[in-house]
Amino acid sequence: MATIKTSPEKLAKKALSVLKAKADPKKAAGVQKYFKDTVKAYGVSATDIRLLSKDLHKSISAEWGLDDAVALCDLLFPKPELEAKAVGALILSRFKKEFNKDLFFKVKDWLSRNYLNNWASVDVFCPEVLGSLIVKYPELIQEIKGWTRDPNRWVKRASIVAFLKLTKQEKYHPHIYEIAQGVFGVDDDLVQKASGWLLREAGKTDMGRLEKFLLKHGAAIPRTTLRYAIERFDEKKRKEILLRTR
Repeated sequence: MATIKTSPEKLAKKALSVLKAKADPKKAAGVQKYFKDTVKAYGVSATDIRLLSKDLHKSISAEWGLDDAVALCDLLFPKPELEAKAVGALILSRFKKEFNKDLFFKVKDWLSRNYLNNWASVDVFCPEVLGSLIVKYPELIQEIKGWTRDPNRWVKRASIVAFLKLTKQEKYHPHIYEIAQGVFGVDDDLVQKASGWLLREAGKTDMGRLEKFLLKHGAAIPRTTLRYAIERFDEKKRKEILLRTR
């Protein structure tokens, strides 16, 4: 007798059931201190979320393909709780061998609809999923550069954090610096912090290049971005860069 395939709806229901069972109202309330905007959470630890995602993926890995994982995200991403979004993102990331260009445009749609409507969800999702798409389809980089001008703050942040796991590869540095420069005029602290974070990580590979970039653009760089970007310099160099970029 043939085994009935587990549907995305059934797996989503199971995921939500487990998250609700593990919910901790006290921890959920504590999560809010990390966000300026109001967020909802079950209060489940990052470790438990990753274990749950691993177990759920294991239960369907032999029968599911990319389309099923995308359908699961369509069900979980609109949920308000951070953990539901994270489970969807982590399961989808396990199908990266099957990633195709259609997924790229699906990602843009999710972001534009504000399904990933907080910095944590964007940061869990984009380095793994968008980053993998960039590696597989380098031509998408030009599309992502256009995201820096998108009116949606989550699309803009996604264009930045997508490169976080690629900073050790110098071939991506020209794109990283161009994207960082592209958001200098954005008055949004979540975009400014992400840009500084990306520059700091790129600087680990070439501190000299980062310093020259910061000094060249000087006062055009938001101070929030600058302070994040210079964190890996020693104190004397940080003070010097801050002074010379006023």
